[in-house]
Amino acid sequence: MKPIRVCSAALLALLVSLTVAACGSSDSSSEAPAKVGAVPTEQSLTGKTGGKLTVIASSDVDYIDPGAAYYQFTFMVTYATQRPLYSFGPDDAIDAVPDLATQAPDVSSDGKTVTVKIKPDVKFSPPVNRAATSADVKYAVERAFLPTVGNGYAGAYFGDIIGVQEFQDGKAKEISGIDTPDDTTIVFNLSRGSGGVVAGALALPISAPVPQEYAAKFDAKNPSTYGMNQVATGPYMIEADADGAVTGYEPGKKIDLVRNPNWDSATDYRKAYLDTINVEEGNEDTTVASRQILSGTAQVNGDFGPPPPVLKQVVGSTPDQLALTPSGGLRYVALNTTMAPFDNLDVRKAVLAVFDREAMRATRGGPLLGPIANHFIPPEMGGFDEAGGLTGTGVDFLKYPKGNLALAKEYMKKGGFPSGLYTGTEDLLMVGTSGGVAQKSAEVAAAQLEKLGFKPKLRLVTQDAMYTKFCSVPKAKVIICPNVGWLKDFADPQTILDPTFNGQNIVDVNNSNWPQLNVEAINSAMDKAALVVGADARNQAWADIDRQVTAQAPAVPWIWDDTANIRSVDVVGVINKFNGNWDLSFTSLK
Repeated sequence: MKPIRVCSAALLALLVSLTVAACGSSDSSSEAPAKVGAVPTEQSLTGKTGGKLTVIASSDVDYIDPGAAYYQFTFMVTYATQRPLYSFGPDDAIDAVPDLATQAPDVSSDGKTVTVKIKPDVKFSPPVNRAATSADVKYAVERAFLPTVGNGYAGAYFGDIIGVQEFQDGKAKEISGIDTPDDTTIVFNLSRGSGGVVAGALALPISAPVPQEYAAKFDAKNPSTYGMNQVATGPYMIEADADGAVTGYEPGKKIDLVRNPNWDSATDYRKAYLDTINVEEGNEDTTVASRQILSGTAQVNGDFGPPPPVLKQVVGSTPDQLALTPSGGLRYVALNTTMAPFDNLDVRKAVLAVFDREAMRATRGGPLLGPIANHFIPPEMGGFDEAGGLTGTGVDFLKYPKGNLALAKEYMKKGGFPSGLYTGTEDLLMVGTSGGVAQKSAEVAAAQLEKLGFKPKLRLVTQDAMYTKFCSVPKAKVIICPNVGWLKDFADPQTILDPTFNGQNIVDVNNSNWPQLNVEAINSAMDKAALVVGADARNQAWADIDRQVTAQAPAVPWIWDDTANIRSVDVVGVINKFNGNWDLSFTSLK
């Protein structure tokens, strides 16, 4: 999923004058997913202090550096170790709450200024050992624009800050539009009225403070090594030596979290019941890993859900060990629109028409895990109904959930292949995730392409490598990415469509526009929609863009899915409904 993750509708609603957000295809996708084991409306946040939790993971985080972190699993760790200006409590899928900040952001009536007051007594972990200030937040945002850090969303949400371009071009040593009049005040000055979007994005890890005097030497390296020397402001920190060098992280093997000795519970809403959290990576056989969790002690899943046979078993026998949480996103197969043959719109439409999306969904567990997607804005998000809801936008190439070979061949003929089948010689590199459900999805996707004569070369790698080395790196020239997905960054439809399909947001590393779609009319529409005020108007504007994107057939949307999480019987599991994973700062042991 989203190298996947939310300012919320409620946070944005506090900015009443500026912007708010509201919260199947024909023939078979109108069914509602079952809610066996669904997270209750209210979770118990009371737990017992102490103990060690083991998080079982198949792969690694995308980036250990919180300034680059953008994968759903990474957020699970990042929000336990870092304190952005705003963040999400377990039940706050919509409502972000002040974290390092003292209250909601103050957005000017013209939307060009965002002012935030921060707490004066939140300290960094050793070896920095001092209180975080507004200057540290400023540096955190600035470093996200450094090529050595490679943040994937900074441009999409913070690109309107005055002075960003000069900073990126190396003409300025700081971003002039970020003011810090005192240690507890930070002001973002914008070139246009996008303050509501900026305010929303302050709930992402980009706003977690970073001490420049400590981190600059690491950021000067390419890539930055700050992630392996990071300091924390949250209740936990990655285990490190006395100089701050991380010892508790071995890529692809482990992430060991210990208590941050400088964390003060009086300044934080988090509970932090657990003493230590050990993430054990490399468990590629997710069937074995799932059964280990279900029969073991003090264990939860990390970056994978139980495979369909195990999911069926737990639903039937121990449903209280399962939690299904709406993800606020979707999964899709991305087609590189810059490379032949998918630089041809009709060929892309043919691929979408032939795809058996029900077979794709079956690899994850079938209807239990969500309805078949036929556009991009997910259910319960503003713009979903306006874009067509479960019925879809009306395009014929997404009308048939099981695919329509005859229709697909007609599009292939329009695309220059008279037989209706592909006869080209291009090397169709397809990079998917190895092991478990994801590999099955990739293999099913390859089979769909073969129906039209394509011969994709499927290369299977770990989940983190799929993103960081291939699909999120345009120069890797991957043509098909079958295992990508996206979750909302905050509760506004812009966060579903802007980072992922705006050509202006294509970057060299940590790129989230996997199809590399770059259509001027869509880019322009997004540029204008970012400034639209009011829930109804924003929903309609972004729904119209959803229709435009869908008409370009840049990807095969196949499920608006729920996230399935499992726990051992002795774990008092608490789900973070924003991120769809276990909340490490609230989960405890019995």
